[in-house]
Amino acid sequence: MILEPPYRKIIHVDMDAFYASVEQMDNPELRGIPLAVGGGGERGVVAAASYEARKFGVRSAMSGVLARKNCPQLTFVKPRFARYKEISLKIRNIFYQYTDLVEPLSLDEAYLDVTKNKKNFPSATILAQKIRQQIFEEVGLNASAGISINKFVAKIASDVNKPNGQKTVPPEEVLAFLEKLDIKKFYGIGKVASAKMYNLGIFTGKDLKEKSLEFLTENFKKSGKHYYQIVRGIHNSEVKPHRIPKSVAAEHTFNTNLTSEIYMLEKLEQIATELEKRLQKSNISGKTITLKIKYSDFSVQTRSKTQAHFINDKDALLKNAKALLYQEKLHESVRLLGISLSNLNTTILEKEEPFEVQLKLEF
Repeated sequence: MILEPPYRKIIHVDMDAFYASVEQMDNPELRGIPLAVGGGGERGVVAAASYEARKFGVRSAMSGVLARKNCPQLTFVKPRFARYKEISLKIRNIFYQYTDLVEPLSLDEAYLDVTKNKKNFPSATILAQKIRQQIFEEVGLNASAGISINKFVAKIASDVNKPNGQKTVPPEEVLAFLEKLDIKKFYGIGKVASAKMYNLGIFTGKDLKEKSLEFLTENFKKSGKHYYQIVRGIHNSEVKPHRIPKSVAAEHTFNTNLTSEIYMLEKLEQIATELEKRLQKSNISGKTITLKIKYSDFSVQTRSKTQAHFINDKDALLKNAKALLYQEKLHESVRLLGISLSNLNTTILEKEEPFEVQLKLEF
């Protein structure tokens, strides 16, 4: 059941293969060929892949070695984050011509609430078309978009007609749209959760919708209520122009795998020093320290500890990180260590207002 008004009109804009597209735009020799942004060496990782490379199974976060195995003719270029940020700001300035309610998720994607917009235009679908066209004309890149009643559905919809397309899911089609989706397409349901759902006989949104709140809570704890609501088109999160960070982190990937905790202590001190700089620059403190360990087999383990008081200094970070490191034995050599701080003093307890949806409106 979808509730009655008020409603929102949300656009999720997602740039197509952003880093790779910027490189191809700036260098005509890279156009039309399989391209990866990142490192192609033994320790390298793919940060982004062009659509030509994706046809061969090359994906972001894939090791450079595996990417080359999948696509021997793959060309690697080093990332230029200053350039990506420059382009991202141009795109964001276009968004602000339509609405001040812009919530960036990263350099290449953002939510826009156009329920009330600066163009006084009633159709969010046409606004999305205009935004995408303006990005292409002024920046030279393609974008895809999803348009719907909330951030969750808009995010999923933006992936439907990629690249260089858009998908509108109006209120009256939300439930049918979600019911037909493979559960792996639900934003926020990762590999572990989707595998568990498969084992429980949940393969589509329709299967998920048939499960009771009690069943989902029993099997997925706090996430169960979230799953129960989203498959019914209920997602109350507003577009927040100033996103409050939930955590701050620093991490290092090592040139040579580390095999002993003793060798890692020096690295942890460097990471804690970098994290201290980031925290104190923004006047942020937190209570929960998390140690991230990525092993040579690319498996990732996290260990966390929560303090009674807020901290943001190197000594406290390092002390807790060391304790977490020695908490249990490492099962492989280590290629990456990271420290993050969450449960921050920036956290604001938000009251979720009831949010409802009108079934008939111009989308």
